[in-house]
Amino acid sequence: MPNARRFSSLFTFVFVIAAFLPTLAFAQKAPETIARTQTRGDMIEWSTIADGDSVMLTVTGPNDATFVRDFSAGRNPQVRLSDLGIGKVPADGIYHYELRLTPRIPASVKLQLKAAREANDEATARRIMRDNNILFVNTQSGTFAVVNGSIVANDLEENATVGIGKLKSAATSKESPASAGESIVRLKPKADDQVIADDLIVQGSICAGLDCVNGESFGFDTIRLKENNTRLKFDDTSTGTGFPATDWQLTANDSASGGANKFSIEDVTNSRVPFTITGGSPTNSVFVADTGKVGFRTSTPLLDLHISTGDTPAIRQEQTNTSGFTAQTWDIGGNEANWFVRDLTGGSRLPFRIRPGAPTSSIDISNSGNVGIGTASPSVMLEVARTDTSAVVVSARGNNASGIAILRAQSGNGTSSIRQSYIQMLSSETATVDWRFGIQGSSAFRLSDFSTGTEQNRWIVLSNGNIGIGGQTSPTNPLQHANGAFLSSGGVWTNASSRDLKDDICDLETEAAEDTLRNLNPVTFRYKAEPQNTHVGFIAEDVPDLVAVEGRKALSTMDIVAVLTKVVQDQQKTIDTLAKKVEELEKKQ
Repeated sequence: MPNARRFSSLFTFVFVIAAFLPTLAFAQKAPETIARTQTRGDMIEWSTIADGDSVMLTVTGPNDATFVRDFSAGRNPQVRLSDLGIGKVPADGIYHYELRLTPRIPASVKLQLKAAREANDEATARRIMRDNNILFVNTQSGTFAVVNGSIVANDLEENATVGIGKLKSAATSKESPASAGESIVRLKPKADDQVIADDLIVQGSICAGLDCVNGESFGFDTIRLKENNTRLKFDDTSTGTGFPATDWQLTANDSASGGANKFSIEDVTNSRVPFTITGGSPTNSVFVADTGKVGFRTSTPLLDLHISTGDTPAIRQEQTNTSGFTAQTWDIGGNEANWFVRDLTGGSRLPFRIRPGAPTSSIDISNSGNVGIGTASPSVMLEVARTDTSAVVVSARGNNASGIAILRAQSGNGTSSIRQSYIQMLSSETATVDWRFGIQGSSAFRLSDFSTGTEQNRWIVLSNGNIGIGGQTSPTNPLQHANGAFLSSGGVWTNASSRDLKDDICDLETEAAEDTLRNLNPVTFRYKAEPQNTHVGFIAEDVPDLVAVEGRKALSTMDIVAVLTKVVQDQQKTIDTLAKKVEELEKKQ
């Protein structure tokens, strides 16, 4: 025995109280009882005695019976037989209930808790709960029974008979003690109880309880507890600071009518029941192997935690509103269709799913934070890779409304003060081809070829709407090419015609121009893609070689204008010559 146990009783008492006092100001203990139970044949009701905004009642029972309802402040939680059965007849058996009290929390405190949670600051959230006396546990659970279609009152205690090896309930026995000719008597401890001040060795079995009989058949039992309420209590009489003194108890079954068939480990000192197994639980409901691995419904766990069931093994993570936060429930489970995360509160949506057969590294997050899709070694923040020859690697789809982006590339300027937000497209089949489009160093939208290592601008759109092509990066017209051709604001197309752009400049021969004009065949036509409009022009395949272009699928209007100009010029010379002759003849008359 430690020396501390030998101190005087007074000194020990004062010492314990002095050590315990500092914890009183911070102790927060949930109410042991939220409500008191009242029953009648067709209904069970809980008279609320704890203060709160509301009480959530959950009831489960045989045949998957489930009842969940929230009762606002001032309303007593209750459930009727018709709420428990399919139709109007609930199954007989034991029903489990749980009451969850929602604390009364001021709106300002809720906002503080919300802000702390959004900032992922659990320490602040707990301090707020402690400062505002928000209890961490506000639940009450228990059981009631349905027998022959009626709810049995759970406030009756069993009595025991003597010497007949069985129990009768005054509430449920078909024959009364008087009619059975038997008196219901409890054994009383005798005044001369035996006290043994030495070790006790029993080379046999022990039976303890009011219903042990002479000639008890023990079978393989070494110690047997036998009566209507079997309990094994560990009563720690330690005193003095620092010595653990919590009392524990092994409890088999509730003592009240309608109580649960269960085996529990109870923390008697703190009025808690941290561990319970109900009667009828499947074999290997919880199994701890010699490897330390834990199985749920399996005696051969292969991993640290192994859940085995015939339909969708899953884990539920349920945040109630008893601590001031919004209630939210998530399920994580898997079956032959998918492994999923279910947002139960949000309508049982499945925001995340993995289908069976998904390849290795379908989604792979490296230690740098890079995310790979189809690759185990992503080199950038998001890398998508395929090893087969499927053409489509990324497809962005959406039912977008006006002003809503389907695919967005966004970046900040960082410390460079250079606007950069572009998409790069690389191909290295035989030689590297590098194209980029987006914002590249200015506010303009650019499409450029970087295959040579330096930018070769092919297309640019300025913020004023002007478009430059062929390397024209400063277009002053709505559409402008680097060779000088442009479309004016008035809608006039102007060809590039500078001497600087041309070689082998020669005068057009009159004979060639006249021959070409003579062989031009003007026609009317409609474009197949625009059948509603009639046009006048020429057919590219039919024009003379002088105005034909390579491939004979298009025409240059300027070429034809030049031919017409040459012919008209020569005709004008002839007209001028004839006009002079006419003038001279008129003078001679």
